[in-house]
Amino acid sequence: MSIKSKFFAAAATLTMVGGLGAAGTLTANAATPSCGHSCINIFSREFGTHKHPAFVLDVYQQKAQSGQPIILWQTSNHDPAEDFTVSRQGTVGDFYAAGLVTAELNLHYSKFEAYEFEYAPNGVESGYCIGVGSTAVNGTKVALEPCGVSSKTIWVADSYDTIKGFYVPLINGSDTNFSNPYVLNYPGGAYPTNMPRPQLTTWTLSKYSNGTVFDNQMWGANFGILP
Repeated sequence: MSIKSKFFAAAATLTMVGGLGAAGTLTANAATPSCGHSCINIFSREFGTHKHPAFVLDVYQQKAQSGQPIILWQTSNHDPAEDFTVSRQGTVGDFYAAGLVTAELNLHYSKFEAYEFEYAPNGVESGYCIGVGSTAVNGTKVALEPCGVSSKTIWVADSYDTIKGFYVPLINGSDTNFSNPYVLNYPGGAYPTNMPRPQLTTWTLSKYSNGTVFDNQMWGANFGILP
């Protein structure tokens, strides 16, 4: 039975619960006109600001297929590779009760919200979501994977480490290490225009000496049509 048949998947509103949601109403910005205001753009704190992100999550070469790399690319309102929708899949506790996540993840994050981000070029759902092909560890490649099949396409908003409500780490649902969770990560020292294009990975949550999370592991979201 798929994840979506176990839990009610509600379309996200202009705010997201648990870190991304703490931002309140976000200003403008996401995707193509065909995808419209129901679409979401996810961006890194490392590049630009929450009001003016320079790069957003992008499906490399626009291909809707399993294993297709997720990269960061320049914001555009005519690039369908940047079109994603978001669905709230329940809490980590819900997934644990259904036997879909580990006791370790549930122990620390049971009340946090979990989401899937589906690739929807020009507003058309592809059936593929941002995820990993195997259990997250350091360096696991982030790519498109079939939605609703396993916890590998689930992302948990880590509200413990949000920054001013605008940015939050995203823990992969396959995580087995609650004390040092594996989160969505942009490769250190990489830049989106590098060749070959740097692919996102999962990596252990990393912090500066003041306790804040590395910028390349902090993510924000906007909704609407990119300028």
